[in-house]
This record gives sequence, C-alpha cells and structure tokens, in this order.
Amino acid sequence: MFAFGTKSSQTFRVRQPEAGTKQYQLRQYAEATLGSGSLMEAVKLPKGEDVNEWIAMNAMDFYTQINMLYGTITEFCQEATCPRMTAGGNVEYYWQDETNYPKPTQMSAPDYINTLLDWTQHKLDDRKLFPTEIGLEFPKHFKKVVRQIFRRLFRIYAHIYCSHFHVMVAMELEAYLNTSFKHFVFFCKEYDLIDDKEYSPMKELIESMMSSG
Repeated sequence: MFAFGTKSSQTFRVRQPEAGTKQYQLRQYAEATLGSGSLMEAVKLPKGEDVNEWIAMNAMDFYTQINMLYGTITEFCQEATCPRMTAGGNVEYYWQDETNYPKPTQMSAPDYINTLLDWTQHKLDDRKLFPTEIGLEFPKHFKKVVRQIFRRLFRIYAHIYCSHFHVMVAMELEAYLNTSFKHFVFFCKEYDLIDDKEYSPMKELIESMMSSG
C-alpha cells in the first residue's frame, strides 16, 4: 500500500499472506476495495467470509504498514532522543510479555518498539494461532491475542504522532501516515479490537477522523 522514497537502514519486517491461502484471497479483495477510496467501506467484512480470517489478514497488513512507517524515522527515534516509550507528556508504556518480561518494564522507545515488533511477528508466524490452510479453525483465544496485538500496534502510531510527526511532515509522508492510521482506527472500531480508554493519547485526532468518515 505504501511506497516510500526515504528508507532507513533498518530491515523492514514484511509479513504477507502466502499465495493460495484464504488470507491471500482476502488480501486481494481488500486491495481492490481500498482502491474505491472509502476506508469505512474497506474495513467491512466481505459477504460470506469468516471474521477471524479477515481480522488475521488485516493484522498482517497493518503490521507491515507500521513497520514501514516506523522504519522511515528510526534514525530520529534513538535512546538519546526517546529514552522512554511515550505518547504525549502524560502517557508512558511499559513492556510486558509471557516469556522475557513477566513484569512491566520501562524501555526506551526504540527498544520497546523493536521488542513489540518481534513479539508480534512471533505471534503472526504461529500457525496454530494464525492458521493459513483453508478449513483450519482459529483457536478459542485468538480474539484475546489479536486484540492485544492491535492495542500494542496502536502505541507505535501514538508515539510517531506525538514525538515524530514533524519528521513525517518534513519527509512529506504525513498523508501516508494519516491514511494508514485512519484505516487502522476504522478497522479497530468496526471489530472492537481496542478499548476506548486506549485511544486517549490520540482522542482529538480520532474524533476528527470519525466525524469526517
């Protein structure tokens, strides 16, 4: 969806559905729908399709989009400039997971984001959690995990907007960022993937997006 002229030295983690899978077919549909220009329509479940398949495919796409967006500003998001993972002056995120960080841990923004992206990729690559073969059922805890993925991906958007938006403007990439974030928010709202309180750092922008449609 995005093709940036500026690229950092970071290697983008690209996660795409495999050809021949149901998620690949849904991705083709999604790209065609996005071409219509209506993001609100683009997030709706295609008729007759499984909602978990649709959410899984979009999780992969948003993961790739956010990687690309963050990759353009990594040289400006360093431990010295972003010693904490913040989204505005009053919001700080601590990292916690089920293996390496059992307790909430303060990190610099680049460490937090790279840990988050690695954690997300591990989840997306788990064939039991994200089955790729047609006919395989999603596990019962899929919705819980996928909500956690979307909640955490939102934090990268929030950090970019609150700490690096001026860089995106200087690179003339704010339109790509805004479109990606709007699509992300519309999708999360459509499938109740993020609790409303999590949106607080971006509340005004989100309210403006929702009212403009």
